[in-house]
Amino acid sequence: MIDRKEVIRDYKARIPEKGIFVIRNVTNNKVFLGSTLSIYGKFNRERFTLNLGTHQNAELQKDWKAFGEDKFSFEVLETLKLKDEPGYNYEEDLQILEMIWIEKYRPFEKNCYNTN
Repeated sequence: MIDRKEVIRDYKARIPEKGIFVIRNVTNNKVFLGSTLSIYGKFNRERFTLNLGTHQNAELQKDWKAFGEDKFSFEVLETLKLKDEPGYNYEEDLQILEMIWIEKYRPFEKNCYNTN
């Protein structure tokens, strides 16, 4: 039998993965590139706002409505390695990593939902 309190305690103690992700339209290969301190939390939030019809990116929202949820994939491009230092601020590391991926991926020159 599953101990509900233990599951909740484990969930609260878990450290969320931080990193770079894309939401890919598999029909036209168009992508939305982003970074976050909680990858799977961000995936849930993005999916929720897209399904609700309130996503901040109008073009991505339009395609989500036109093609449907099953035509999009959520992919992790890279995760940050966790530091042993308690209270470490990962935001600067994420910004640097995102700049590297933007340079590597060049999303603004390709088929991309992101804007400059």
